[in-house]
Amino acid sequence: MSTNYAHAVSKVVINFTFSAHTLGIFLSTNTTHLTTDTSTLDIYLVGGAVRDKLLNRTVKDNDYLVVGATVEQMLLLGFHQVGKDFPVFLHPKTKQEYALARTERKQGQGYTGFDCYAAPDVTIEQDLLRRDLTVNAMAMSKNGTIIDPYHGQQDIENKVLRHVSDAFIEDPLRVLRVARFAARYHKEGFSIAAETLTLMTQISNSGELATLSAERVWQEMQRALCEGEVESGTEGEADNTKSSNEQHPEIFFEVLHQCQALKALWPELDVLWGVPNPAQWHPEICSGIHTMMVLQQAVLLTAKNKNKTAIRFAALCHDLGKGLTTHEQLPSHRGHEKSGLALVDKISKQLKVPNYCKQLALKVCEHHLHCHKAFQLKASTLLQIFNQLDVWRKPQEFDDFLIACKSDFLGRLGFEHKPYPQEKYLKDAAQAATQVNAKVFVEQGLQGIAIKEAIAQARLQAIKEVKKRYKVV
Repeated sequence: MSTNYAHAVSKVVINFTFSAHTLGIFLSTNTTHLTTDTSTLDIYLVGGAVRDKLLNRTVKDNDYLVVGATVEQMLLLGFHQVGKDFPVFLHPKTKQEYALARTERKQGQGYTGFDCYAAPDVTIEQDLLRRDLTVNAMAMSKNGTIIDPYHGQQDIENKVLRHVSDAFIEDPLRVLRVARFAARYHKEGFSIAAETLTLMTQISNSGELATLSAERVWQEMQRALCEGEVESGTEGEADNTKSSNEQHPEIFFEVLHQCQALKALWPELDVLWGVPNPAQWHPEICSGIHTMMVLQQAVLLTAKNKNKTAIRFAALCHDLGKGLTTHEQLPSHRGHEKSGLALVDKISKQLKVPNYCKQLALKVCEHHLHCHKAFQLKASTLLQIFNQLDVWRKPQEFDDFLIACKSDFLGRLGFEHKPYPQEKYLKDAAQAATQVNAKVFVEQGLQGIAIKEAIAQARLQAIKEVKKRYKVV
C-alpha cells in the first residue's frame, strides 16, 4: 500500500468515526429535517439480485451500491447506519441495504481480516473487483444498464462459476460460498472453473479455513442442507421460510471434498471416499458416494418436513464409523454403528450443531441397521429399541428417524425405487405399544415397579400382535 493510500484510509476511518458519532447525536433530536430523496445519489443494484434477474430466478433481496457519496450524506438523507467495519445503511422506509462503494485490503487472517477504504473516489469497477465470482460482480443502473467489467454475463451464458481476481484467496469463507453456489445452480448446469477450484484448494491447504468460526461453518452447511432456508434444528419448529431451490446439497459436500476443504473441516466425513462396502449390499462400493446418495434421498423425502436439516445431517452422519474400519476387516464394517457415535458427538460439538440435529444423528447412527432388519428382530428387541429411541415421548423424532433410515436404504445404486415396508411396520408396532396406558394398572391396584413391569409386558404383547398381523414370526 502506498503512503498516500494508507494516509487516506486512516483519514477516512477517523472522519467516519467522528462524523457518525456527531451526526448520530444531532439526528436523534432533529429528525424533522431529514429527507429520503435519493435522486442525488448514484445508486446501482448489485450482486445476487442482478445475477438472479439475468437467470430469470426469483430475487429474494435487493442490495444497492452507492458511488461517490459520504457517510455524512447518507445520514443526512435519513439512512440508518448498520455496518461496523464498513459503511452499510438501511433505507428508513424500505429497510433495504445500501452500501458505499469500497475497496478492501487483506491485513490479517480469516474472513474478517480486511481493511476497508470507503470514499467518494472509489469507482464502481473497483468495488466490483473485490467480489468473489464474476456472476456476482455485476451492477444495474437506475435505467437498467448492466455494468459488467469482469464478464459475468459471459460466464452466466457459459454456466461457469469463476473468481473475479486472485484476491479470491484472501477470504477463506469463499470456499464454502462457492461450494454452496455450485449446489444452488447445479440444476441450471453450472460448474466451477478449473482455475477457481485450484484457488479453493490452495485456500484449503493454507490453514485459513481454521480461522472460520464454528457458527459460520455450520451456517453455510445448514444453508446448503436445507435449500437456503434458515432452521434452528429445534423439534417441531414451523417451516415458514421460502426455498431458494438449493436442492442438491450433495454437490456442496462433493465440492468441499474435491478441493480438500472437507478434509480440513470434517475429516471424519471426508475419509469415507475410497472406503469400500460389500458389493452385494452396496453396488456403488464407495462409502463416500453412498453417503451422498443417502443425502440425495433424504432431500427427496423431506421437501416439506420442518425438521429437514436434522434428517439430512443424520444422513451425513449415519456411516461415519466406517472410516474407522481396519484394512483387514474391509469391506465388512461390523460394529460401525457403535464406533460412529463418538464421531457424531465430536462434529456436533465442533460445529455447535443444534441439539435436535445431534440427538437424531446419534440415534440414526446407532440404530439404522436395526431399522433395516426390523422384520428379523424379536418383539422384545423391538421394545428395547423403542425404549432407547424414546418413542413414547418423542413420536416426531421417531418419524424423522424412520425417514433417515429409509434414505439410507434407498441411497444405494439400483435401490432407489425399492419398497421399504420396514417404515410402516415399525410405525404400526410403535403406535400399538404407545396405546398402553398406565391408568389401567393403577386401577388394578398396582404400585411402583409393578406398574412399570405391567406396562412393559402390555407393550410387548401389543408388538407381538402387530408381528402376527404382518405374519412375521
